[in-house]
Amino acid sequence: MRIPSPRTMLLAVAVAVLFGPAAAAAAEEDVTLYTTREPGLIQPLLDAFTASSGVKVNTVFLKNGLLERVAAEGSRSPADLLMTVDIGNLVDLVDAGLTAPVRSQTLETVIPANLRDPSGNWFALSLRARALYVAKDLALESITYEDLADPVWKGRICIRSAQHPYNISLIAAYIAHHGEAAAETWLRALKDNLARKAGGGDRDVARDIMGGLCDIGVANSYYVGLMKSGRGGPEQEKWAGAMRMILPTFQSGGTHVNVSGAAVARHAPNPNGAVRLLEYLVSDQAQKLYAQANFEYPVNPAAAVDPLIADYGVLKPDSLGLVELAAFRKTASRLAEKVGFDN
Repeated sequence: MRIPSPRTMLLAVAVAVLFGPAAAAAAEEDVTLYTTREPGLIQPLLDAFTASSGVKVNTVFLKNGLLERVAAEGSRSPADLLMTVDIGNLVDLVDAGLTAPVRSQTLETVIPANLRDPSGNWFALSLRARALYVAKDLALESITYEDLADPVWKGRICIRSAQHPYNISLIAAYIAHHGEAAAETWLRALKDNLARKAGGGDRDVARDIMGGLCDIGVANSYYVGLMKSGRGGPEQEKWAGAMRMILPTFQSGGTHVNVSGAAVARHAPNPNGAVRLLEYLVSDQAQKLYAQANFEYPVNPAAAVDPLIADYGVLKPDSLGLVELAAFRKTASRLAEKVGFDN
């Protein structure tokens, strides 16, 4: 190993003395964001935050392995804010001890209680409804999740794998509303009503409706906007033109939603900056950008929904607490396996 000369070491000390505090202050102003969200979706929000606050956001995109990365870095982690999708991923970060509780009047005023952690460990930033895609000319105006088990739909429903997080979340919500035994009965009946083997993606549901394979299908709301806007290409735009969207509800509740959300990292070097960014992300301006970027529903009730999604009615989210829902994820997966839903 090469040993620095005494003169080089003395110069390094002098630079640290002269510029260290200023450099530390500058670094403290930056916020480092670890995110599983596609950079193109959130960059407009981050740019707007920097423009309004002067605080730079250093973004690290992690398609997979967010929890593992932060856990491995431990107290040396540069992450200030952790952003991801799906309530399960947010709860897993908390359970792994990787988040710091936050008290913020802004966040607690804007975000409904069932869409944030009771202890302030995570906060929802946007909503996606588990909706129903319906053949354009089908005479159906409303439906409940429970109705999907009705034999009238035998051979007429399309859906992706039950083990996908989108559907695990829905099954978990059904368990929370009706209990495990009722959920198993519902899953068996829903499987009997499938037009094809469970699989593919949510947009494939729209494709198969256009192809006449099924009349209705379970899929996320924001894909409708992505297809109708042409962002998925002309073929997917045709799929969207052959269907419309309905927002189902539980018989004793509202529409099931999942979330994108964020948490302040346990070892955040700049926790105040992280909270400041979080508070900006639920502002009217940022929530409008969220809606435009990915056709998600704003978590801020004062923010407007994108017209491509708003045309399908007002979302009335289920009041079920997301923490309660997340507790049934393992049971939901086990039930899907038990009934052979994907077989």
